[in-house]
Amino acid sequence: MKFKRQRVDDGGINLTPLIDVVFLLLIFFMVSTTFTKESRLNLELPNAQGEPAVQEGDVLEVVVDASGHYRVNERPLAVHTIEALMAAMRDVATENSDLPVIITADAKSPHQSVITAMDAAGRLGFAKLSLSTQDPETNSVDQ
Repeated sequence: MKFKRQRVDDGGINLTPLIDVVFLLLIFFMVSTTFTKESRLNLELPNAQGEPAVQEGDVLEVVVDASGHYRVNERPLAVHTIEALMAAMRDVATENSDLPVIITADAKSPHQSVITAMDAAGRLGFAKLSLSTQDPETNSVDQ
């Protein structure tokens, strides 16, 4: 009996070297990548330049100091919540939502306190809202 030797069929391309090369490239890129860690973002707020607006009549001024406490028309608030701020603004405005609201914030005041003052003015229906800034040349407050 004569047996034929079975041919081993070449199954295709051997992928083992290709996988090794891809793995080495992956390790190379992982090792050579630099990761930077930013602990905080330094932010410099802009200064305004221009002519201050002429104020007519009464205004509602909300001052936010460096610790985030509010004063409404030079009257400090005992409780520093949005509800107390809204009540003080409502008392000063006496249901007149046409009064212009000027928010004056210290350069080091928390951003959240300024946003809370803006939110309180919006909830009460004040449409004329302006933020006062400091003129960098004269250090006077512009509105």
